[in-house]
Amino acid sequence: MIDKKHIIDRFISYVTVDTESDPKSETTPSTAKQWDLANALAAELKAIGMSDVSIDDNAYIMATLPSNVDHEVPTIGFISHFDTSPDFTGANVKPQIVENYDGKDIVLNKEQDIVLSPDYFEDLLLYKGQTLITTDGTTLLGADDKAGICEIVSAMEYLIQHPEIKHGTIRVGFTPDEEIGRGAHKFDVEKFGSDWAYTMDGSQVGELEYENFNAAGAVVTVKGKIVHPGYAKGKMVNSMYIATEFINSLPRLETPEHTEGYEGFFHLHNMNGAVEETVLEYIIRDHDKGHFEARKEMMQKLTDELNEQYGREVITVEIKDQYFNMKEKVEPVMHIVDIAEEAMKQLNIKPLIKPIRGGTDGSQLSYMGLPCPNIFAGGHNFHGRYEYVPVESIIKATEVICKIAELTALKAKN
Repeated sequence: MIDKKHIIDRFISYVTVDTESDPKSETTPSTAKQWDLANALAAELKAIGMSDVSIDDNAYIMATLPSNVDHEVPTIGFISHFDTSPDFTGANVKPQIVENYDGKDIVLNKEQDIVLSPDYFEDLLLYKGQTLITTDGTTLLGADDKAGICEIVSAMEYLIQHPEIKHGTIRVGFTPDEEIGRGAHKFDVEKFGSDWAYTMDGSQVGELEYENFNAAGAVVTVKGKIVHPGYAKGKMVNSMYIATEFINSLPRLETPEHTEGYEGFFHLHNMNGAVEETVLEYIIRDHDKGHFEARKEMMQKLTDELNEQYGREVITVEIKDQYFNMKEKVEPVMHIVDIAEEAMKQLNIKPLIKPIRGGTDGSQLSYMGLPCPNIFAGGHNFHGRYEYVPVESIIKATEVICKIAELTALKAKN
């Protein structure tokens, strides 16, 4: 039995360390404060009895739990990231513990009237009677992905303390900067030495994901001409109006707020404009590779049409691919998904196999030669003040890790 208080104490020790990453930084890790938790994690892995614990110059942590069987078993890995999103502050996190949740509103911050309500966040009702860890309404919590780290460390500790559970060699890896898309950039797959791995970075209990978006970023630059407005007739070209034409020419309902499931989108996430120049920043997402390419072509075609309309180059678009759907790399080795699914079923957890509407380190790692599906970590409402995680979900994810290790060894023997 995994000790609940021990899990709570471990998780809180992680989230109270500020590890917010910074997309504007060029260093790895992108913020020096990520080292605080990284060094503590490396020390903790040694303390619980892990072998080959290392932390490199970029704060990537790796460790080994040696096999305790005498037959050959594939080496598997479990990976999570320790940075938190720059979307909302991760400084001075003050977790609140809600015992035996009653299904009603949770007052996060009385002074600021911040309430976590099941009327808006219906998933809360899935966890009536459980223990929830929430924010105090002024920061994010950091369950993304410190819940994943807590689960991996706790699972390794449990396996060490229970040698009757048979398993092969297990590798664990903790990374910086996942939240800014750089978590796998300097991950040494060869050094990790795993046949396959799982990221513990999903949300609801049962989530099991091996499909994610194909992703690109687009920067649209519109050039105008500034002239004194009193004498501008026939001379001024207002770049903001042309930018508006571009925005309105893309499919209005193919945006994040109108799509779900396998539906892709164009997302205008930043705009900076004046008469002389307007810059639009988009992300392009689609699970289907053909549709993804068509979306990029649509943006280029629209650019060409507007330039033709104005008789000169008033607009340019620069599109850069960011990551691709890991389904292509995981499907040839679907047994790794099957093992995770079976592990959940044996623990009476209903597997929820669905596409990720986002990215994951697992996508990049899969294309780097390490097939890497994603498993639930248990948290909800990531990247904001309403983030919470049920302690029971952390425990279940910990049990899934142990069961995957056990099943992998069992299947290798048979």
